[in-house]
Amino acid sequence: MTTTTGPKDTFLNRLLGRIPLTGWLALAAPVAAVVFAGLVTALVLLVTGNPPVETLTTMVEYGTQPRTMVLTLNSATMYYISAIAVALGFRMNLFNIGVDGQYRLAAILAAAVGGSAVLPGFALTVLVIVVAMAVGAAWAAIAGILKATRGVSEVISTIMLNTIASSIVAYLLVNVVGVRRDNNIGTRPIPEDSWVPGVALVPGTQAKVFGLIFLAIALGIGFHVLLNRTRFGFDLRTTGANREAAIASGVNVKRMVVIAMVISGAVAGLAGMPQLLGASYSYSLDFPAGLGFNGIAIALLGRNNPIGVAIGALLWGFLDNSATILDLQEVPPEIVQIMQGVIVLSVVIGYELAHRYRIAAEQRKVSRELAAPAAVEGAKA
Repeated sequence: MTTTTGPKDTFLNRLLGRIPLTGWLALAAPVAAVVFAGLVTALVLLVTGNPPVETLTTMVEYGTQPRTMVLTLNSATMYYISAIAVALGFRMNLFNIGVDGQYRLAAILAAAVGGSAVLPGFALTVLVIVVAMAVGAAWAAIAGILKATRGVSEVISTIMLNTIASSIVAYLLVNVVGVRRDNNIGTRPIPEDSWVPGVALVPGTQAKVFGLIFLAIALGIGFHVLLNRTRFGFDLRTTGANREAAIASGVNVKRMVVIAMVISGAVAGLAGMPQLLGASYSYSLDFPAGLGFNGIAIALLGRNNPIGVAIGALLWGFLDNSATILDLQEVPPEIVQIMQGVIVLSVVIGYELAHRYRIAAEQRKVSRELAAPAAVEGAKA
């Protein structure tokens, strides 16, 4: 009995056959990292006297409920914007560790402008977003200028700028723009006609996803187009891959460093906007923290690819929100943080192994190509 292969199977086989082994390794690295993290988490649960299968099943069941899915999408929206800001720097070998300070400083100043109601309706919404981008860009530009003019490591400068930004935010909130409300303190609320309404994307619940999720999607598309369809993106990737080659081709590397940091900071300034314009409407003590550091982990997990970053942001949002049920099950919620940390470590190691294998494979290919003419000459002789 013979079997025939349909057109779809043939197309699929051809498509899969075009993906090189190194490509499969790059795809397998994050998947293996998640699986390994799950195994480590299961071991930790066993050591602490908690059933791993039941605990993980409970997390999945809670995380797939409609309301939790909305919370996951909302968290992923902010994580995604933060990770895109980090990924932009990573593509040029710039480690913008300062996204956390950039988005927090941008959020409080944008909230203060929004609370002043200097413009009506949608015009104020646009102004708030522009202010957030400008503040984030200006704060990141400090590290870029120090890198370009004095050779100061952006890792050190952005870490220090994070600390300075935190102090400035605290001072502004307490002494300048803050208004005390009950046991909390925050900026004046943004008028209702300037809010960004939520979107009912998940059926089965009245909870809505942040309307600025579409801004996050647009940023991902813009990130791809900028890097892969523009001269600036080519120069940026070339500078990140080989700075000496970029200089030889006429690229002004110092200028690229400053511009890349400015764009990264502008995107970072948007990380808090979904929460500000879609939920809290003011910057207060309970404004979401840590978006910048989560963005670093997600950018690594997604390998600085917009689609990979989106998957990583959804995974992070799922883990963060599904961990809520662990308290009710008397399971330490720190289990999730352990899993996230193991994922990051595993991904870094996996990508490094894939990179080394790719270099070895390329060296073997070059050796075979160089050996082939010699073999032909030997046969003729």
